Amino acid sequence: MKLVRSLYFQILCAVLLGVIVGHFWAQQATALKPLGDAFIKLVKMMIAPVVFCTIVTGIAGMTEKSTLGRLMGKTLGLFLALTVISLLIGLCAVYLFQPGVGMNVDPSKLSTEGLSQFTASAAKLGVVEFFMHIIPNTFMGAFAEGEVLPVLFIAVLSGFALSSIGEAGKPVLDVLEAASKMVFKIFSYLMRFAPIGAFGAIAFTVGQYGITSLGSLAKLIMTLYIACAFFVFVVLGGLCRMYGFSLWKLLRYLREEFLVVLGTSSTEPVLPRMLEKLQALGCRKSVVGLVLPTGYSFNLDGTAIYLSLAAVFIAQACNIDLSLTQVVTMLAVMLLSSKGAAGVTGSGFVALASTLSVMHDLPLAGLALLIGIDRFMSEARALTSLASNAVATVVVSLSENACDRRTLHAVLDERPQPPGGEQQPGWQAVAHPESPLK
Repeated sequence: MKLVRSLYFQILCAVLLGVIVGHFWAQQATALKPLGDAFIKLVKMMIAPVVFCTIVTGIAGMTEKSTLGRLMGKTLGLFLALTVISLLIGLCAVYLFQPGVGMNVDPSKLSTEGLSQFTASAAKLGVVEFFMHIIPNTFMGAFAEGEVLPVLFIAVLSGFALSSIGEAGKPVLDVLEAASKMVFKIFSYLMRFAPIGAFGAIAFTVGQYGITSLGSLAKLIMTLYIACAFFVFVVLGGLCRMYGFSLWKLLRYLREEFLVVLGTSSTEPVLPRMLEKLQALGCRKSVVGLVLPTGYSFNLDGTAIYLSLAAVFIAQACNIDLSLTQVVTMLAVMLLSSKGAAGVTGSGFVALASTLSVMHDLPLAGLALLIGIDRFMSEARALTSLASNAVATVVVSLSENACDRRTLHAVLDERPQPPGGEQQPGWQAVAHPESPLK
């Protein structure tokens, strides 16, 4: 009975049921798409207030504001390093397995139907446009659009302002603390619908595209999943060992969130819950509130792996030989395009379209080879990026001495918190259902 009530078990059953329904009743399954879309919309409406309240209260509660610059510098430096490694792993994987060799595709004969929405979005991406997009048109406009970066921007400003005015800002801070508890409570209600959302999303995906359609490009999909697994278990695993905690235990602790991402192909629905659960590990609220939302825009490592892998796959399929200079130029473009697509629907595919628009050596029509299977590859991108951001948040917290190690190991080991450990807000509330803490 306890297992049946577990959110993890419910989502797992929903995903498996969605695959079955999508495979055997494809026509009916495609009609279930609104279930997944509705769940994502429900959660996305809470992201802006959750991020704003978490960051403002976190910064306002920081005793040393001078540490913020160092924290952001360290965070962005780590994200840059992980992105470069991700691009190189994708490049190595595609040259090692060569999934496109032998396809002998003529780009002029490829159908570009259905690509217009992605190329239109890609045309709007650029370095200047990206940074201008961070600044919302109005203060409240950031909440209306519901995107992370503009909310992050005004939250940092608000946090500093409240901290600077001292006691005069305490009533506002108290209101935000209460509002934070309210929005997290609302989110806990919404998460009860996660199994329904995951069921609808996965049933639609399998029903729309069909498992059998994966056959012709199975080698490409397998290459992406192998590359992502290598990044998670070797690169992130090594980073975890360096800082003295277990990657496997962290992934196990976040297994419910990974299942939601698997079902919806999006990391956004789990952002509020990730903020809560990473604080529950003993990580300081101010650090989690800054690092995790920033990572959602600047640390898309799954997308980075996909970009280098997919671009070279198109070159292989179309029998185009890329020189070393062309490859290096392509990686430099991808370093920017992977960030610029943050918050855009189908971000990985849009970032690839943006890269090909700049790299005239590769045919934009080559995207037609990938559009039919992109949904099956988006799960790998989302899961990898979520794992990377979770690890990065804990690593930065530990490096800043902003994480109680005793609490971290107690929660990851699913045992009672040691006496004297720092009690983090919400720690009891988000402990794992099977944990003795609950």
